[in-house]
Amino acid sequence: MNLTRLSPEQQKSLDAGLRLPLMEQFYTIQGEGFHTGRPAYFVRIGGCDVGCHWCDVKESWDARIHPLTDISEIVRSASDQPSGTVVITGGEPLTYNLAPLTDLFKKAGISVHVETSGAHPISGKFDWICLSPKKNMPPKDEFYPMADELKVIIHNRHDFEWAEQHAAKVKEGCRLYLQPEWSKAQTMTPLIVDYVMADPKWNISLQSHKYMGIP
Repeated sequence: MNLTRLSPEQQKSLDAGLRLPLMEQFYTIQGEGFHTGRPAYFVRIGGCDVGCHWCDVKESWDARIHPLTDISEIVRSASDQPSGTVVITGGEPLTYNLAPLTDLFKKAGISVHVETSGAHPISGKFDWICLSPKKNMPPKDEFYPMADELKVIIHNRHDFEWAEQHAAKVKEGCRLYLQPEWSKAQTMTPLIVDYVMADPKWNISLQSHKYMGIP
């Protein structure tokens, strides 16, 4: 990604994955998907060109407003937390080269998870890949055999068919989740409950962190 405000040296370090636009980082409880309820350190990278209209972190979209941060500083902060797990999220974190960052996390003995739409090529080494496909920019084919978890956001009834299309492509053993979009949760959750009861290959994911009032 080219950030027009950067000097040539800064742009070079961004392209190399040595610095990244860091929106925020914090220690909390994972609120969604397979690892719900487990503590983890979240690293939110700014910048996203997928543009979901219902996105609840739209402030992450513009990478230019987030400070370009040396990855060694990110890893140093994450190393102070006791869970031993980091979740890299966004925005769309795989807009960038994450190989140097994940290498540093691995050297620090930290398990690395990523949450991605799969719209950009994969870079880096991960212990867990949560693929959350979006209609605006569907995942690249390389993600399906690598995804450990498929998490599909359900905003309307048509999204169930969309979910099935992606479930048919992932590897055997990939965990399958349907998650109501937060603003539609009251309407869509009962439909998801009925759907999962009829087809138990699926599980329900809720944004439990929002119910708990934590980041």
